[in-house]
Amino acid sequence: MIKKSFIILSFTAAYFANAQDISTLRNTIDVYSNSATTGSAKYNAMAGSMGALGGDFSVINTNPAGIGVPITSEISGTLAIQNSKNTTSLAGTALDYKLNNTDLTNVGGVMAFRLDDSTPWKFVNIGVNYSNQSIEDYSETPGNANVNFNIYNAGTLIDNVTYAGHAYNRYGDVSKMSIAAGGNYDNRIYVGAGLNFHTANIDQYDSAAFNSSLNNNTSVYDKQYTPFSESSTGFSASVGVIGKINPQFRLGASVETPTWWSIARVYNEYENPTDGTYTEDRKLASPMKATVSAAFVPNKNFAINVDYSLGLTKPKYKVYGNAETELNNFFSNNSKSLSEIKVGAEYRIDAFRLRGGYGFASSPFDSMSISAFSANGNAANTTYDDLIVGKRTTIGAGIGYDFKSFYIDAAYQNLSSEYKSPFLRGSAANNTGYFSDTYIVDSNDAVVSNVKNTKDHFFITLGWRF
Repeated sequence: MIKKSFIILSFTAAYFANAQDISTLRNTIDVYSNSATTGSAKYNAMAGSMGALGGDFSVINTNPAGIGVPITSEISGTLAIQNSKNTTSLAGTALDYKLNNTDLTNVGGVMAFRLDDSTPWKFVNIGVNYSNQSIEDYSETPGNANVNFNIYNAGTLIDNVTYAGHAYNRYGDVSKMSIAAGGNYDNRIYVGAGLNFHTANIDQYDSAAFNSSLNNNTSVYDKQYTPFSESSTGFSASVGVIGKINPQFRLGASVETPTWWSIARVYNEYENPTDGTYTEDRKLASPMKATVSAAFVPNKNFAINVDYSLGLTKPKYKVYGNAETELNNFFSNNSKSLSEIKVGAEYRIDAFRLRGGYGFASSPFDSMSISAFSANGNAANTTYDDLIVGKRTTIGAGIGYDFKSFYIDAAYQNLSSEYKSPFLRGSAANNTGYFSDTYIVDSNDAVVSNVKNTKDHFFITLGWRF
């Protein structure tokens, strides 16, 4: 197993990992530590806010005690149509890119077992939830001819190139399989525990285009240690409780352990005479998370729920060498506790269901200062909020109809975030052009673009209660 050390760039208040840099930092938060998992259409319409209500097997994602609430068994499947748009701007110019995906994103069910009336335990239930979501992401940043670099070969200046554009490209998906057991004690207290099995597959690309002043050709250069691929598996566990304070008010609480990830990584390297493809393995513990919930159910027709989740730890890699040490230093010095608040409500009109939800997740990083190029090509130390990953807002809405044993639910969910994307800091190589294996970027300065991401998701759930 070959380990590569990071090149470190010191900032005003932090370390900034550079060699396997931005993609690794972003994926650590956005993929391996992300709480935004999909569920049934009902769950998604309520922005995932069901921690003190329970009743839907997707609540395993929030509080496994919710599995103890159902009094009938059910199964369902959810089809999703997912649209994503990135608008990336730099120096007064913006580029849009859209992605579309249709997939079966959620299946699961709950088996309800009624117990003998001689015990205060009314039900013991078993729930299963499988969710899958695409993590495909593409942002293309416009060029800026004011940003230029000299290319040297054996100490001799052979060309000057100007920055012509950048592409950040990620393919893959992440899934979560959860199995939980829940109990109903005297219709007043619900308890539950779950086991979660995670998988993630990532293909990551990071490349930039440059125009040559020598012959006006445009060549594309790959960032050092990219492209790379990761195939990962993880495990976590959760426990929770829901209590009825009175017939109208409920409180819930749950804790999910860190997800312990095993990451198998394959990457390209251009630095040594033995340029080629290498492999390495990593171990990552994502943040431990706690959630507290409250629900108000004034009557059988209306319910509202509030969840607040907080990360209790920070991402931490098992140390094999300098790379993991520097990653851990970065997250220790610059990351904040992941926090999210979600509100969801449902109103019933006979067999009809009207639902809505709202969620807000804070930025996972503190403000950071980096040396970056301005629009005129000059580099200066600049402080940024929402660098690498930004805040996320979720808005949900949905309807449903019960046909006695069968039901159909539909939901719409809008997710939006905005962040600053730094790139070009470090080394890149062109292995096809006439400057093969020549490094063209080797400075302490980055280009920083603004990325606005908007996702529009549509869900249809078909279910059967029995």
